[in-house]
Amino acid sequence: MEKTVRLILGDQLNQQHSWFGKKEESVVYLMMEIRQETDYVKHHVQKVLAFFQSMRNFADWLEKQGHQVIYLPIDHKENRQHLEDNILHVVKSEKFKRFEYQLPDEYRLDIQLQKICKQLNIKTKSFDTEHFLSDRESVQTFFSGKKTYLMESFYRSMRETLDILMHGQKPLGGKWNYDQENRNKYREEVPVPPLPAFGRDLSELLKIIEKAEIETLGTVDPKNFPWPCSREESVTLLESFLEDLLPHFGSYQDAMHSGEPFLFHSRLSFALNSKMLHPLEVIQKAESCLQKNPEKYGMAQVEGFIRQILGWREFMRGVYWAKMPDYAQMNFFGHKRPLPSFFWNGNTKMNCLKHAIGQSLEHAYAHHIQRLMVTGNFALLAGIDPDEVDQWYLGIYVDAIEWVEITNTRGMSQFADGGIVGTKPYVSSANYIDKMSNYCGSCHYSKTKKTGDKACPFNSLYWAFYERNREKLENNPRIGFVYNTLSKMKQKDEILEQAESYLERLEEL
Repeated sequence: MEKTVRLILGDQLNQQHSWFGKKEESVVYLMMEIRQETDYVKHHVQKVLAFFQSMRNFADWLEKQGHQVIYLPIDHKENRQHLEDNILHVVKSEKFKRFEYQLPDEYRLDIQLQKICKQLNIKTKSFDTEHFLSDRESVQTFFSGKKTYLMESFYRSMRETLDILMHGQKPLGGKWNYDQENRNKYREEVPVPPLPAFGRDLSELLKIIEKAEIETLGTVDPKNFPWPCSREESVTLLESFLEDLLPHFGSYQDAMHSGEPFLFHSRLSFALNSKMLHPLEVIQKAESCLQKNPEKYGMAQVEGFIRQILGWREFMRGVYWAKMPDYAQMNFFGHKRPLPSFFWNGNTKMNCLKHAIGQSLEHAYAHHIQRLMVTGNFALLAGIDPDEVDQWYLGIYVDAIEWVEITNTRGMSQFADGGIVGTKPYVSSANYIDKMSNYCGSCHYSKTKKTGDKACPFNSLYWAFYERNREKLENNPRIGFVYNTLSKMKQKDEILEQAESYLERLEEL
């Protein structure tokens, strides 16, 4: 019987995969913690800990199920610290006759594994991860011949295909999208219940990471590690979210609050992106909540949550595979300014950025509006190089894997793709941030001032962004009103001068 080695990557922790349905004496599973993956960007320490611990738990689970496992921890003497070197060494030393792997979700790993297979003088085969609800080509096929991809159209198609929130051929409740009801400011009128604490102590693993001299960012309390690192913990987190947070999720989906870093968000993205949870089980359980208790939940709450997974998550993955590798080089505005140092330490007088960056460093997490309309908004208005913005987002968030990070960052947030993902740049002045948060009230800067001492930088940078990109944006039908306003603006020159002075001293803001 041919000896087979099957590779499992750190984001392929799917206990429900068909590989694991039966035990085979001839099959050995290979997992590894490698510097290739810890070092391609500087990751948040909680991200490294979460992946390593989840991988170790998964390997333990495999062995308890009776499977054979070769696991190479980061400090193993036989660990070559590189995917290719480890695979070639293991195949040769263990005399394997077959190499099998699940298709990776990152383009760079996809190419790397294809090259590795060509170097192996044995049989090779790839398998689907059995995780996503659409295949790699679905978005490209759906929007064939079109320059712009509209998530809403794809989302509706997915709803119909999977019969999610449907009443026959029509959307349940009569509307496809309840986004207009997902924009309430949080005024502490509803208490935010705590999510479960797992009581996991990762002090020893942290020592191993530090001894290996893996360079990380952010902070962690290793004795009370907050992220789920097993399927059991992931299911516990899901059940807690459904019971306690989902009833108010949709209403405050876009809200931001200095005292509530998580609000009613699920924090399930790491469990989903590492495949400890399957998106369909999450979606169906949320849908079931609505069916069983419509008074407690409501369409606006449940649809807003399901849209994030069935809509954005699947859509962004499809865009990634449709447009890579060119997507990673796109820079529509030609932005080249370096990322300010306060993105790495949170030391800024802008209260919104201080909170969004501060909680990112503390928790390895910020929700989608903080990422899009605070940190991303500022980076776009300031003309930051999208390469640097990508590196920051990819490193700082526990759920950031390139397939989902780069499409959200370079596409949705920075409009560097020129409009493939978003129909217009997502930028705003202080007005939007104040509307959706309590950040502005205690800020060093004045949210109402465009010029002068302590004028909010967002206000002048907003108008300067549109002025310098007039040629590229003026004919966009969704933002014509901006240029109508600009042409009538009496303080235009002063505002542009204010913006320029801020751009010259970004580090001081």
